[in-house]
Amino acid sequence: MFKTRRILAKLFVVALVIGAGFLIYLDARITSTFTDKMWELPAKVYARPLELYVGAELSPDDLAYELEVLGYRKVRHASGPGQVARNRNRFEIFTRGFNFPGESEPARRVTLELGATRLQGITSGGANVDLMRLDPVQIGGIYPSHGEDRLLVQLADVPTTLWQGLLAVEDRDFYSHWGFSITGIARAALSNVRSGQVVAGGSTITQQLVKNYYLTPERTLVRKLTEVLMAVLLELHYEKDQILESYLNEVYLGQEGPRAIHGFSLAARHYFDTPLEQLGLHQQALLVGMIKGPSLYNPLRNPQRALERRNVVLDVMAGEGVISDEHALVAKAMPLGLNSAPRIRNTFPAYLDLVRRQLRRDYREEDLTTLGLSIFTAFDPLLQQKLERSTTDVLKQIDSSGELQSASIVTRFDSGEVAALVGGRKVSYAGFNRALDARRPAGSLLKPAVYLAALERPREYSLATMIEDKPITVQVRGSDDWEPRNFDREAHGDVPLYRALAKSYNLATARLGMDLGIDTVADMLRRLGVERPVPEVPALTLGAGEYSPMDMVAMYQTIASGGFRTPLRSIRDIVDAHGVPLQRYDLQYEREVSLQAVYLLQYAMLDTMKEGTGRGAYRELPANLLVAGKTGTTNDGRDSWFAGFSGDLLAVSWIGRDDNGSTGLTGSSGALRVWSRFMAGASERSLAYRMPEGVEVDWIDSSNGMVTGEGCPNAVKMPFIAGSQPRAHTNCAPRTSRIKGWFQSLFDD
Repeated sequence: MFKTRRILAKLFVVALVIGAGFLIYLDARITSTFTDKMWELPAKVYARPLELYVGAELSPDDLAYELEVLGYRKVRHASGPGQVARNRNRFEIFTRGFNFPGESEPARRVTLELGATRLQGITSGGANVDLMRLDPVQIGGIYPSHGEDRLLVQLADVPTTLWQGLLAVEDRDFYSHWGFSITGIARAALSNVRSGQVVAGGSTITQQLVKNYYLTPERTLVRKLTEVLMAVLLELHYEKDQILESYLNEVYLGQEGPRAIHGFSLAARHYFDTPLEQLGLHQQALLVGMIKGPSLYNPLRNPQRALERRNVVLDVMAGEGVISDEHALVAKAMPLGLNSAPRIRNTFPAYLDLVRRQLRRDYREEDLTTLGLSIFTAFDPLLQQKLERSTTDVLKQIDSSGELQSASIVTRFDSGEVAALVGGRKVSYAGFNRALDARRPAGSLLKPAVYLAALERPREYSLATMIEDKPITVQVRGSDDWEPRNFDREAHGDVPLYRALAKSYNLATARLGMDLGIDTVADMLRRLGVERPVPEVPALTLGAGEYSPMDMVAMYQTIASGGFRTPLRSIRDIVDAHGVPLQRYDLQYEREVSLQAVYLLQYAMLDTMKEGTGRGAYRELPANLLVAGKTGTTNDGRDSWFAGFSGDLLAVSWIGRDDNGSTGLTGSSGALRVWSRFMAGASERSLAYRMPEGVEVDWIDSSNGMVTGEGCPNAVKMPFIAGSQPRAHTNCAPRTSRIKGWFQSLFDD
């Protein structure tokens, strides 16, 4: 008997030690992490703010679209933030204001007067406004693996009727219990006994908070006991108001795709597009009622069920004295009042993918999902809309089967900022991002690198140099001989260098590349910004290798910017949760290629668009919009490419099949159509073709590459690096001609 007591006593002591140790562990877990969990916030990603000033290129429809994606409400008179009243081309806007990195834009009422394509006037309070910015669109977030998102709010900013109504429904004794409620547990136990299984928990708000922060949703006795112990410990360490505030920010209130809506503040924005402090009683009661079952009582999916639950909550609030019976009656007569504006957040998955990849070079994943960073990007909703529309429209016209895919990227080449991006045919769906990850031969899109390498040798080559477009056979060690062919299966004899590029002659390009050396061509591609390994084989001259649309954007970015290599970037600024700037991604550039040589190359690419393989673009483009570009088609029509730029935008488009099958398209009949339709509606400036120092112009006979006179047969005016003009002359003397080609107009300004 004595031995038994000793054993029991020892077991009791061991149990006490284990229990004490467990309590110490739980206590340490709470005290070390609770405050941090209160402030965990995912990063928010914003588009560029729309800058407004007199003379800005902006149509009334574009402004209306920008305001629509920002969620501005259409009203007769703008009387509060986030409202707009439109009368034809006159917009009265009450802006929301926004804290930008380093400066703040105030909320104010402004009047905008627009013409057909330009902003004509901005006034506020009777005074002219020189420059202002709208608040930026939040296009997404960087969420943790569980997808939680929230907007933090302090208890003092929460309507009294909301938190009192919450306690009336969820935890009437919150301010008097020690973290758990005996009566609540008793009610739950009775329900469990009657049902024969665990169906109710009787949890207080403190217990619910502990469960959400620290425990799994499983319903077991051990988990319930742990929950009660942690609730008591939490109440010992923190004030009731702190616990209630944490609950208001943590409670789960629904789902938007992969994004979980947590907290009343974010739910108010999500369901009503209204700040929490401005919610009406009927809206407050709806959110409180959703706690019992966020999916079951989701007003977007189950409006009638949500309405009935809301009215029950209003009755409870009246019964507990939170509101009067009269107020409850009025609120019950109100509709749900849900936000009907289209939700654009997370509808640009391909662009957000690019942002995440850039962020992960500089930040830990944990920082991106918990520190509440604000990430300001170069994303332009107006350009994105135009790019998506052109992609969708063209694919519908050329592919009724739905099997073709497309990817496009748009940059502002003066800054290297990526402004718009489409990663696939379904522009709003996440998945394989072809703009970044598709690896395809580039076809003739690589040819400018061959010609640029030649033009860097002015003693040997100029735009007028005659090169042979004749059959060529190249022996390749360990493989069959390489015998390229022209697209039209014909040889064109001796042609001037600029025309060989404009007409995209394969034979001439292959011969030129072999004369230069494949290593020289590969080096030029690397200098232009192609970081992916390139195969140093003869077929490289015609696009061999595997390249993504982003690789081609990097290459053409350098060409468009006059030989300056500029790293592509999507992010402008990053600030922390308190608005303190953390990092700014400034413009960087480095000269890689001779300005004079690039100037000559651009001349040939202008000819591509006017008289070569890209001339079909002018079915969409205005005749006075000067653009340069290059088509690309791979073997058997598997890939259709186009890259080109105007005076403000660079865009690369690709069309192909995921199974690498034939599309039946060339660069001109496929990707060029996407590109030209986009540029026709998006570009605001022609390419500024200004002759740099060290470049001279002369008249050339395009049939033989000799210097000739103005007005002579086949006379074309073209640029040369000083001293590289042909020495041979025709016998034709200059003569007056009223016929002016588009080339000549470049030099007559």
